[in-house]
Amino acid sequence: MSTYSLSDGLASGAPRTSRAPLLATWIRESGVGVLASIAWIAFGLSCLWWEDVGDWSRTHSLGIAAFIIAAIALFGTVGADYLGSAGQALHKRAPWLVALGAFLTVWEVATAKFAWLPLPFFPPPQSIIEVYTDDLPKLLDSVFASVKLQLGGYLIGATIGFLTGVSIGWSRAVGYWVHPVLRFIGPLPATAWLPIAFFTFPSSWSASTFLIALATGFPVTVLTWSGVASVSNAYYDVARTLGAKPSFLVLKVAIPAALPHVFVGLFMGLGSSFAVLVVAEMIGVKAGLGWYLQWAQGWAAYANMYAALIVMSLLCSGAITLLFSIRDRLLVWQKGTVKW
Repeated sequence: MSTYSLSDGLASGAPRTSRAPLLATWIRESGVGVLASIAWIAFGLSCLWWEDVGDWSRTHSLGIAAFIIAAIALFGTVGADYLGSAGQALHKRAPWLVALGAFLTVWEVATAKFAWLPLPFFPPPQSIIEVYTDDLPKLLDSVFASVKLQLGGYLIGATIGFLTGVSIGWSRAVGYWVHPVLRFIGPLPATAWLPIAFFTFPSSWSASTFLIALATGFPVTVLTWSGVASVSNAYYDVARTLGAKPSFLVLKVAIPAALPHVFVGLFMGLGSSFAVLVVAEMIGVKAGLGWYLQWAQGWAAYANMYAALIVMSLLCSGAITLLFSIRDRLLVWQKGTVKW
């Protein structure tokens, strides 16, 4: 068994320049984590070093949390090899931790400490944290109302759009009658139907559901139609040779082959439906994140407004992530081609 050590090598005159590649490797692998830790330490110091220009009760807690994140970033990236997949994920996101820590430091100094940015239009980070702790019940009620309205309208629009798209793509007779109507109604923005919808439907909730379904249905219809129409005739010929009935051709040949197009339409409809959701809640619905945004703006509670925008962004991103996971399960052969 060898008893050679680094000190023996140095004593025997081994070249010290061999340390340079090791040091370069360590800096390349762990240096970003150290920078992330420094950035979050700077953010924590910026919270605790100077006095606030306003009265915010979460400043001290935010500074302590920044130091905890700095410790996690340091030990998580330096010891990534011992933490498995969690350490690798943290090491991969270390550059974003650096950018986020630096951004929060500048934000804190420019608002809470020296008021370089005018208040209340640019609230500090701790004021947004206060919204999540002090106004959480109202915010959660708004989130629940938005999710319920969005989910109902999106499912209705996606279902009708999918069935309409399959019908147009499969039947020329259906396409003859539906295509002109689609060309007339589809290009119009869903928000242009606001006056008619709120006048026609018995409640603002049902009118908003209709508008969300309309914004979702058009892209789903067009992309589903395109997918069904683009299926190769060879697939149908092979199925007919084996005795397939028309229902089998639609359910087992046309729809599976059109699924990549269908999911593109679902993604497009999801983005359109979120835009219509906010507008509808601002104008007519008396609940939801759009209503919360308008309420916060009316009371000049800009911290509440920014907090609602962050929640809205997380909801939209989460919905897209869920839709991507469903797509990857159904379209296994396309998994990983487009990542979110």
